[in-house]
Amino acid sequence: MTNFNSQNYLKHISLDCVIFGFHENQLKVLLLQMKYSKEWSLPGGFVKNEESFEEAAKRVLQERTGLNNIFLQQFCVFSDPQRSKFNPAVKDLQESGTDPNLEWFSQRFISAGFYALVDFEKVHPLPDFFSDHCEWKALEEIEDLMMDHRKILNKALETLRLQLSYQPIGFNLLPEKFTMPELQKLYETILDKGLDRRNFQRKILSWKILNKLDERKKGGAYKAPYLYEFHLENYNKALKEGFSGSW
Repeated sequence: MTNFNSQNYLKHISLDCVIFGFHENQLKVLLLQMKYSKEWSLPGGFVKNEESFEEAAKRVLQERTGLNNIFLQQFCVFSDPQRSKFNPAVKDLQESGTDPNLEWFSQRFISAGFYALVDFEKVHPLPDFFSDHCEWKALEEIEDLMMDHRKILNKALETLRLQLSYQPIGFNLLPEKFTMPELQKLYETILDKGLDRRNFQRKILSWKILNKLDERKKGGAYKAPYLYEFHLENYNKALKEGFSGSW
């Protein structure tokens, strides 16, 4: 933090990012573990004087994942007057003895929440100054998080589930080629409920966002399922225009 100059950033403004990945049929979240307090937190940061929230979020995500062009959505603002009152980052700075600007980190912050959808296999997790570890955690593994970060995570998951009713999901979370059962498992994992196989397939295909390939999943049993890929033009059109329906 020796290169941190608070004059370069907006006062009282921060952002927190919920980074979702899908791996081994589990929805996972990228978390940081702080050096001294050992508390887990969402990746986040501050907004530079000449940045928009979106530009700041893209910068933070690139620093933590090594990725660019990430699907990113702002979903809520968190402004509880008490949310920053017990910030473990302050204690960590005191323990490290490396930064005298404790006043900056002790102030009240209003935070914009963003969620990102990324390809798990392409992420190279990198800790920030405050953390020793940057790791993927399955949703069911996550217990307490620092400050109000559990509330932020829950709100992001709620928003992601709502998105399934009017926008497609999968391009940023699945490999380039995938099976229909794998896509259905992604939806079921996000929604936390089972879906009828025939109804799911009929509905997904009606949106015309998939291309069925003339190849089957390798290493599978007899009559292994066919592979699909996303029809990017139709997928992006659905992201912009949306569609109706629920699960």
